Amino acid sequence: MKRLKRLMYRTVCAGLSAIMPLGLACAADLLDVYRLAQLNDPGFEAARYTLAAAQQKIPLARAGLLPVVAATGNDGRTQANTAFSTAPALQRDVNTWNWTLQLTQPVIRIQNLYAYSESESIVEQATAQFAQAEQELVLRVARVYFDVVVAEDGIAVADAQLRAMGEQLAIAKRGFQAGTTTVTDVHEAQSRIDLARAQRVAALNELETKRSELEKVVGQLPTRLAVLRPSVVAPRPAPDDPEAWISQAKDNNPLVRAQQAALMAAESAVKKFRSEHLPTVDFTASYGGNYASGSLTTPVDYSTQARSKALGVQLNIPIFSGGATNARVAEAVSNRHKTRADLEAARRQAASDARQAYAGITNGLAQIEALDSAVLSGESAVKGNQVGYTLGIRINIDVLNAEQQLYTTQRDLSKARYETLFQGLKLKAAAGVLSEDDLSALNGLLGPRLLEAQAG
Repeated sequence: MKRLKRLMYRTVCAGLSAIMPLGLACAADLLDVYRLAQLNDPGFEAARYTLAAAQQKIPLARAGLLPVVAATGNDGRTQANTAFSTAPALQRDVNTWNWTLQLTQPVIRIQNLYAYSESESIVEQATAQFAQAEQELVLRVARVYFDVVVAEDGIAVADAQLRAMGEQLAIAKRGFQAGTTTVTDVHEAQSRIDLARAQRVAALNELETKRSELEKVVGQLPTRLAVLRPSVVAPRPAPDDPEAWISQAKDNNPLVRAQQAALMAAESAVKKFRSEHLPTVDFTASYGGNYASGSLTTPVDYSTQARSKALGVQLNIPIFSGGATNARVAEAVSNRHKTRADLEAARRQAASDARQAYAGITNGLAQIEALDSAVLSGESAVKGNQVGYTLGIRINIDVLNAEQQLYTTQRDLSKARYETLFQGLKLKAAAGVLSEDDLSALNGLLGPRLLEAQAG
């Protein structure tokens, strides 16, 4: 299995290398990372095998409705000293063998019918839980992918900030040498550069942390990830109605569907254990043979060999089981009440998740719009303060503050854009409709970084 995964990973990488610019590493976009996570994420692999194991509940329960055929046989030799009346004891050996082929067909076993119904509900529950695992994988991949990209944006912004403040420091030094500025301007610019360097180091640590989280999910460490194109605007929810999403989440969320199936299984379990008070009827049929070379209980040895056939109906009426049946019924009833409460909790949680995700999208779009305007205003403020500083109507600290504010706003804008897209995925997950197609659509909004595209 591990060799197969490595081979598939190399195949994906080779295919990407053939179509990507030189130097661009494997798994360059969101969809590639997701497919690698499907192969390498241990949590998703465990969910897949959990579903496969649960699917065997149905054939196991079906076995209680089907006939059972068993064959038994033995072959033996008995040695004994046997005496009859006053005759002396004699050494006698008797060889025996027998075999039996028996069929038992349940005719009336009500508990087995309910057990089969319970198994179907258990498989339905496991299927919904696997759907939840699929959605969680999509969200985890998107989360770690976006975190890495935002951290990379933080490095790019920190570099741009260092360059801008380095230029301001050079201007301050030239002005000091020319006698038009004070040494305080130089010290202020140097202080801001030192602060920007410290922020860049912190950003590098953040990037390494986020890359480690990505590696845990993917199993490899992809680099040069595709980023959101600057012109992309995050879409609004469709339908643009929170109540529609909340209503759908209460009914279609995978955890809600899993709890609904669990409640059906609990209902069947109660009926199954109550049915243990009822009589059972089985049809039996057997065919066999036996042989004995003699007898230890008669003075004359006669060998016997027989063939037998038997047909019958077996009735079993439970009378008392020490209270075990009543205890199992009471336990099943309590589990049913618990499952019903868990279902209500799952519905409320799904509604809450949908409401929060919808609010995250709408608030995120408003934040993006405000930050877009703030970036434009910040760029104008930097230019205005630089001109004012040249003309002597602004001081150096004004320029430095404007630059720092601009780059802080750019970082916030980058984070808000990705977070709004992620909230869109969370909204679909809460409603139970998130799939790989949504990730593919989101992947279409990505492209190479501007510097990478120019280098290519």
